[in-house]
Amino acid sequence: MAVSRSGTTGLATGLVALLLAVTGCGGGGDGNDKPTDGTASGSPIIIGMDEDSTGPGASYSTIAGETIRLAVQDVNDKGGVLGRPLRLVVENDESDPTKVPAVLQKLAGQGAKALLLQSGSAAIMQAKSTLTQLGLPAIAPTGVTATLVEPPNNELIYMLANTTADWADVYCGAFKAANISKLGVLTDDTTTIAALNKSLLGGLGCVSVVATEKGAANASDLSAQVARLKNANPDAVLVTSVGGAFEVLAQNTLARQFSGKPRFSLASIGNQPSSWKLANAGALEGLIFMGSINQENPRTKALTELLKKKHGNDYEVTAYDAQAWDSVQLLKMAIEKAGSPDDPAKLNTAIQSLTGYSASFGQPNFTLSFSATKHLGADGLCGLSLIEFGADNKPKGPWSTYQPPCSG
Repeated sequence: MAVSRSGTTGLATGLVALLLAVTGCGGGGDGNDKPTDGTASGSPIIIGMDEDSTGPGASYSTIAGETIRLAVQDVNDKGGVLGRPLRLVVENDESDPTKVPAVLQKLAGQGAKALLLQSGSAAIMQAKSTLTQLGLPAIAPTGVTATLVEPPNNELIYMLANTTADWADVYCGAFKAANISKLGVLTDDTTTIAALNKSLLGGLGCVSVVATEKGAANASDLSAQVARLKNANPDAVLVTSVGGAFEVLAQNTLARQFSGKPRFSLASIGNQPSSWKLANAGALEGLIFMGSINQENPRTKALTELLKKKHGNDYEVTAYDAQAWDSVQLLKMAIEKAGSPDDPAKLNTAIQSLTGYSASFGQPNFTLSFSATKHLGADGLCGLSLIEFGADNKPKGPWSTYQPPCSG
């Protein structure tokens, strides 16, 4: 049964209504405060969250984690799910694949009926076999690596956003439009980016990668790597990193030593507003990143208003926020369709029946759908945009040279 457009328009209206709750007498607190039961009074439905709050994925996982908490609070303030409150239990795997099995076992031991895997891609990959053993369905709110939802052991795991395979299509469209045939790559040394590079760079058959340079995630100097990239004379440079300090250092160094060359990046830098302030004045100008926040989307507008009321008018809404919000809404809808969260098999089947969900990110007509054979929610490329930074080190809007088509 499809999720109606009118139903998700109602969700947007509900987002606006939540503004009163988050600024007034509504439940949740700031940051990592645990959501309360709100007006729901039944026995709690435990949702487990594996959140990297201290490892290499923390720069984006903590952003999503805050909005997951806010979304749970919203559900509870509106009576919960089937009259029962959602109760969040949280553990931290530090994006370390070796820690994932124990973390998920611990969440299951605390009674979790479904899981949110808010961690690095390499860690989530390790989670797949453990999910099969536990029999618990899981959503990876900000996952982008296609193999996360591909066989084997993919029966219980789901993602929302366009994957790196789609990114490769968009980058190739951009490179063709900008007459770029030779690419230089500057990357960090995290396991998350190693997994992402394998998928993304393998899909960039449209260009020749003439040089790849790697730096430590905690590097203090990338001058040598950038100099070697410059000597290879690429038409453009792509930075692949989890963001944070490495990305800032990379862009500062490229702006200083490699000016005049087009620069591209992942979604990381665009979704980490705290990093923009750390870049040198004008260092991000002209940088093009993979984005999915489009203020023409009414659900994005509603979520933006909510989060600005919660965090202040200077808050920059990110794809991490929108995907986190939607993940909680999708779980709520699946529990309602299943009639109970207590049978994991039924809950998993219910997730697979959700179609036509109008997302809080992407272009206005972007939707998410799932099935027994489709565990990636994105319907087409409408969830992606190429966004350009302005001279003030803030995104100024869509890149005029190329935008992904809203299909295929």
